[in-house]
Amino acid sequence: MSSVLLSVTNLVKSYGTRRAVDGVSFRVLAGQTVGLLGPNGAGKSTVVAMLCGLLRPDAGEILLDSQPVAAGAAAVKRRIGMVPQDLALYEDLSARDNLRLFGALYGLKGGPLAARIEHVLGLVNLQDRARDKPATFSGGMKRRLNIAAALLHEPDLLILDEPTVGVDPQSRNAIFDTLEALQAQGRALIYTSHYMEEVERLADHIVIIDHGKVLADDTPAALHRRLPARTVLRVDLAEPAAEGVLAALRAHAGVTALAQDNATLDIGLVDNADAVPVLGWLQQNGQRPLHFSTARASLEDIFLNLTGRTLRD
Repeated sequence: MSSVLLSVTNLVKSYGTRRAVDGVSFRVLAGQTVGLLGPNGAGKSTVVAMLCGLLRPDAGEILLDSQPVAAGAAAVKRRIGMVPQDLALYEDLSARDNLRLFGALYGLKGGPLAARIEHVLGLVNLQDRARDKPATFSGGMKRRLNIAAALLHEPDLLILDEPTVGVDPQSRNAIFDTLEALQAQGRALIYTSHYMEEVERLADHIVIIDHGKVLADDTPAALHRRLPARTVLRVDLAEPAAEGVLAALRAHAGVTALAQDNATLDIGLVDNADAVPVLGWLQQNGQRPLHFSTARASLEDIFLNLTGRTLRD
């Protein structure tokens, strides 16, 4: 069992009369990747700012290896690397000079700094562009250089806030490769994103917050078990099903949800094994399936089930 690296207990932060973070608690184990999710305005950015020691909580505690993370706790904060959503680079300095500057801010110099620069440039696949300025880089290359800067001081915990915003698929995949290499090294990561498929690929634990509160804190497998429908069966019929057929289908064993769009049925099932009996029932009741497919319920389904489908500004 891995040890607890980061412990967050009953965090509270208010802005005037609005409580942005309301009793948030979770843990990050050494070597674990935690996906931190929530709709716009849920309190994620405020939580991240407090984790980095940039914002002081009104109440609660943040401990890194039992040491408090707070404004002024420089030695503890040095063990955290932050990749912000907004790029933090000097456009008119070369990639290597950017890293040299950020390394100096962490007290690195001489041979150790030079070695770390070459290492992180290799990790993000930018060795051949080390002399070039970020002003000439694509958005994805800038994102990768941002990650390299956060890794210079070999942090125990890396926090990534929407690290793939606005990048092309190739750059996104390169970023994933980098993060998976860090996972293999046993680095702990906190990953925030609106792209659910990214979190599904990377995270072995997920925390979902909304209105400043934790709604879920569990493994992906455990969160899937909380869904009423863990499998979705999509059936294209020759013609739309009558209301009487739909009403009977809703009462069929294993069916937890049902929606019809023209002649297409989306049927929520408790388990993948329920698909065959449901298809047989449709045929026995005069329906003509032309095509069908099954899919496992996704993290997006879990997220919407917990936070709702109402649009957030």
